[in-house]
Amino acid sequence: MRSVTYLFLILAGCCVLASAWSNDEYELFDLVEEVNKNFYELLEIPKDAGATEIRKAFRKLSLVLHPDKNSAPDADVKFRQLVAVYDVIKDPNKRKLYDDVLVNGLPDWKSAVYYYRRVRKMGLAEMSVILFVILTVGQYLVGWGSYLEKKFIAQEFISSKMRKQQKKAVKKSKGDAPVVEEVLSEIPIPSVKDTLPFQIPRFLWWLVAKLPFIIVEQLQERKRFQEELRLMEEEERAAAEAAAAEKAGRGPRKRKGGGFSAPEITGDDSSVLTQAQILAKAKKEMKSQMKKPAQSGGLWTDEDIDKLIKLVKKFPAGSLERWEKIADAMERSVHEVTHMAQRVKEGLYKTPNAEREGEGEVQHLLKIKKVKTRGGKLGDCEPTEAEADYESKMESSWNQIQQKALEAALIKYPKGSTQDRWEKIAKCVPDKTKEECMIRFKYLVDLVKKKKEKENAQTVEETVNTEDSEKTEETEALDNEPCLSDASS
Repeated sequence: MRSVTYLFLILAGCCVLASAWSNDEYELFDLVEEVNKNFYELLEIPKDAGATEIRKAFRKLSLVLHPDKNSAPDADVKFRQLVAVYDVIKDPNKRKLYDDVLVNGLPDWKSAVYYYRRVRKMGLAEMSVILFVILTVGQYLVGWGSYLEKKFIAQEFISSKMRKQQKKAVKKSKGDAPVVEEVLSEIPIPSVKDTLPFQIPRFLWWLVAKLPFIIVEQLQERKRFQEELRLMEEEERAAAEAAAAEKAGRGPRKRKGGGFSAPEITGDDSSVLTQAQILAKAKKEMKSQMKKPAQSGGLWTDEDIDKLIKLVKKFPAGSLERWEKIADAMERSVHEVTHMAQRVKEGLYKTPNAEREGEGEVQHLLKIKKVKTRGGKLGDCEPTEAEADYESKMESSWNQIQQKALEAALIKYPKGSTQDRWEKIAKCVPDKTKEECMIRFKYLVDLVKKKKEKENAQTVEETVNTEDSEKTEETEALDNEPCLSDASS
């Protein structure tokens, strides 16, 4: 590639030099070489002859050299040369150029126009051969130039490396020469076989001998790829059809666990079990089958602790199978539920909902217009005179505006939000100090606690009454059992 570039640069330089001459000069040079005789001597006129004398000389010679008057074999060539010479002499500019040629002579081989004039006269075949030879020689020379350049660069690089490795530049190790020779032997030496006359036949041989096999191999590879693609599409289609068939042939889904199966009663058991006991046993079996496996060792989130607190309130102390029901609802073991409930009771676990529970219930309690009685664990009881005086004092010292301001401040500054929480709450309540706001909040919390205790006591009482009624029904069913057996017999 580099050789071709250099050749094109050389040709371009020659064209630039040749372009300094005009077409008239090229034609004049060719005519001088072709006639090979002084134009003035050919026309038989002096060098300073005028236009009339030149015209008369041309007419005289044309009557002699014209092909119709001259039977010589070269009459056409002689007459054509005479016309060309007459055109040069009669034109002042061309005549001046011819006078310069007579003085300086024609351009020799040292000038670029000499070769350009030769090339202009060549045919296409001659020009192709000459260009091919020039490219071949240039390619060979450029190859050697590239080889020498690489060799020089390698020698410089190796010598610089050796100088760096040596401590003293004067001493040279004896092993440097083999290393240099080994590196230089790896550089390919230019050969005549690497030029165009050898490269073109090799290319044609490869084109004839190897190219058909390469084309056939590429076609086979493409066919193989298309076959693999078709097989993959068929497999995907078959898999989709099988999935569709399996989905269409699949029956209704069966419930996990096998469903509920009614207990069978034999002749011996029918005389012992009553109808109520059969129903109770069936309920237990159904619950045991539908019950999910208890979770053990899982993490307790805030939602789980809130749910535990609600279930403990739902099933107060004294309820039948209290912790079993709570464990079933929580889907955890009884031991884990009781352990966590004890820790919550001790105050080791608190949730954001539990912290704001007192304030929310205070607001709910304040919506009630009057609180006439306060419940306790033992039921309803009338408040004492001291408690009544304290309540009347608290109710009279706080008006509706102050109460609403306190509620808004409690919501705005929840527990744990800031260190000076009660100071900010006191600033929001008009005409009240920090101590008065704290006493009012404690009073309202006590009201909420007493209300809870009353509701728990009522729940326990209802549970006890329900258990008594269930025991009474079971006793009546057992008493009526002999009557049912006599009726059946």
